[in-house]
Amino acid sequence: METRMNASNHVRIVEVGPRDGLQNEKALLPAAVKIELIDRLSATGLATIEATSFVSPKWVPQLADAAEVFRGIRKAPGVVYPVLVPNLQGYERAREAGAGEVAVFTAASEAFNRANINASIDESIDRFMPVLERARADGVAVRGYVSTVLGCPYQGEVPVADVVRVARRLHDLGCHEISLGDTIGVGTPVKARDMLRAVASEVPMSALAVHFHDTYGQALANILTCLDEGVRVVDSAVSGTGGCPYAKGATGNVASEDVVYMLHGMGMTTGIDLDKLIETGAWLAGRLGKETASRVTRARTA
Repeated sequence: METRMNASNHVRIVEVGPRDGLQNEKALLPAAVKIELIDRLSATGLATIEATSFVSPKWVPQLADAAEVFRGIRKAPGVVYPVLVPNLQGYERAREAGAGEVAVFTAASEAFNRANINASIDESIDRFMPVLERARADGVAVRGYVSTVLGCPYQGEVPVADVVRVARRLHDLGCHEISLGDTIGVGTPVKARDMLRAVASEVPMSALAVHFHDTYGQALANILTCLDEGVRVVDSAVSGTGGCPYAKGATGNVASEDVVYMLHGMGMTTGIDLDKLIETGAWLAGRLGKETASRVTRARTA
């Protein structure tokens, strides 16, 4: 399959396992294990590793040790360690711990936002406006997440126009990168392509990333279709960790190992050492006490 080369055949993987992956795992890992996980990931050649989330420990007990973890990791040269923040309080805690890049989040579905954070889409954006203002003043880069871009557990179909509106708003407000997330993993390639095309008509493709969960086994196919449209940033989680507490049967993020294997097999570059990534995924699965969700790791460690 020929991919539309947007200036290069290099794909940047945004590793979200330590945050999006772990926050939806039942097992509570000690801070020392999370620090080791991030240090191991840093050694694989990943350029972006989302380290943790400075949200209320009441809502996400798995990441209550955010400050300890962030301070404890070895910051590898050339690697960026963004953290998720829900509001100004979270931003201040993140900055105190030394974070140099943050992420904010909302959804393209009104019903999901209501159920998830008890606010409308516009209210959720109003909540993190002070974060964007402060970050601009501090010279801190902000990534924006838009979840439920291909379906919602509460309202079902999500109009593409809503995805476009929210993504454009985040970009206009100063988010340097917008990650388009299929939170419950219901998307299929043609729907993913049409959604991405619509968003890219309003936001530059170079500012877009894709974030697929693999609930229905469609994530790699969706990523391939989006690569063909010119996207060059892909979110994934080592060992395919995670899920979605709001979506029945939603499995984890697409496994980083599987994405990297596919990209390398297509002749694309990532800068990542696949063997080290596989080793890290197998190690993490052991710590979580479960089988890895990565097909590549299962095949290589069988």
